[in-house]
Amino acid sequence: MDNPSAPESNNNDPEVIAGVDLGSNSFHMVVGELRHGQLIIIDRIRETVRLAEGLSTEGDLSPDARARAIDCLARFGERLRDMHAAKVRAAGTSTIRRAREDTGFMSEAEAALGHPIEVISGLEEARLIYEGVTNSLPSSDGLRLVMDIGGGSTELILGQGREPKALESVHLGCVSMTERFFGTGKITEDAFEKARVAARLELRPVKAFFRGASEIESIGTSGTIRATEFIASELGLIEAHGLTPDAVEQLIMRAVELGEIDKLALPGLSERRAQVWPGGLAILVELLEVLRVAEIRVSDGALREGLLYSLLDRLQHIDARERTVRAMVERYNVDKNQAQRVAQTAAELLRQCDRQWGLDGPISANILGWAARLHEIGLDISHDGYQRHGAYIAANADLPGFPRAEQRFLAFLIGSQRHSIENGSRNILPEAWREPAMRLAILLRLAVLLNRSRSPIEVPPVAISVDEKKIVLDFDPEWLDANPLTVADLDREAGYLRDIDFELSFS
Repeated sequence: MDNPSAPESNNNDPEVIAGVDLGSNSFHMVVGELRHGQLIIIDRIRETVRLAEGLSTEGDLSPDARARAIDCLARFGERLRDMHAAKVRAAGTSTIRRAREDTGFMSEAEAALGHPIEVISGLEEARLIYEGVTNSLPSSDGLRLVMDIGGGSTELILGQGREPKALESVHLGCVSMTERFFGTGKITEDAFEKARVAARLELRPVKAFFRGASEIESIGTSGTIRATEFIASELGLIEAHGLTPDAVEQLIMRAVELGEIDKLALPGLSERRAQVWPGGLAILVELLEVLRVAEIRVSDGALREGLLYSLLDRLQHIDARERTVRAMVERYNVDKNQAQRVAQTAAELLRQCDRQWGLDGPISANILGWAARLHEIGLDISHDGYQRHGAYIAANADLPGFPRAEQRFLAFLIGSQRHSIENGSRNILPEAWREPAMRLAILLRLAVLLNRSRSPIEVPPVAISVDEKKIVLDFDPEWLDANPLTVADLDREAGYLRDIDFELSFS
């Protein structure tokens, strides 16, 4: 579940950490060193992979796109090993979100990189982009509108200071738009008009969330916007400090005059960027128009920096996932005392058997603790089947900081806390997580069962021993004699666990 192969850093050496962004057009990696608590960027790598070009409507990746991705990740992995990176956070975005999960691509990609890869939601991508931008610009207490045009999606974030206020991810990407409207290689006024109408329609439902305030600093990031700003500057189309709608309109006219993608010879425009630039231009001009942006500044920070700084936050114990759990507890009116009792019991059971069951990595303790604190969120809907309601909330709510696999893991634990355990929800987890997930679910079930009375009196010490498929609980006999309902619950639990080939005994 964690990455046991990651090298341990010498206490006297700076710790090396990295963020890897598996985008739809390009893969990026940024590497930093922690020196006396400060993060120093020491390396950046970008490779054009064009993953989105190889994605079929059925979610299959073409052999060529797959090979380009794996080769790139192998080079990234080699660099990470050479630099002795201790911690790495890698994330897949729009194209990987839409790709089929049963092709084996992710396991092959993780093997090439040498580190786990998270598949993050569009909203989590937006949150991380905002974190990357705010850490790359001077601090500000004012409103900021951040726009990021990627290969497969466009992220919009309205934030104040370090906190995002509104997040959105729309299905507009420079690769997909170029393929759709400029797929023949021809650049015409008609093609641009159709592309702009499509972008306008996609942006219409979200525009109200991102405009209207009188003082908003607009910031653009990533390939399309950065390249466009540079080209406009080289051509003398920028008079002040930022990119304007008029400058983008002039660039569109230049592109139409040149007439073909292969003839897009403009200062500052690389050949690889030119292949997807027309679709990106159509999105950008409509973003500025629809959101009423007069001028946009460019930031070097983006998703890969957000991944890096979020990893730094975790290392410094400022975890976005913890903030999310606290917010969920408040939102769903969780009985905090009961949740804490269950969490304490679950943590004690885990402490006693973590090594025997291979649950001694930090993610095990974290995910079990979060599931325990949130196990009753479904009660806010109904007591009848509240574990199913809670699992649905956990699986489908916007949970900032949680990648998709961890969100599913959390939902599985919450949904498995009582009655029979359904293997179907476990089988959507990464294969390597399935057995650990079942074992953690058993520990949560036992913690919930032992605290079913909701009594503020602490549960007496319980000794637990385990092997592959066997659990033995040892209680104070006087306590068991005084709690016949708990004995009945344990007998019933033994039956539920037999259905999934685990043996529970107690004395």
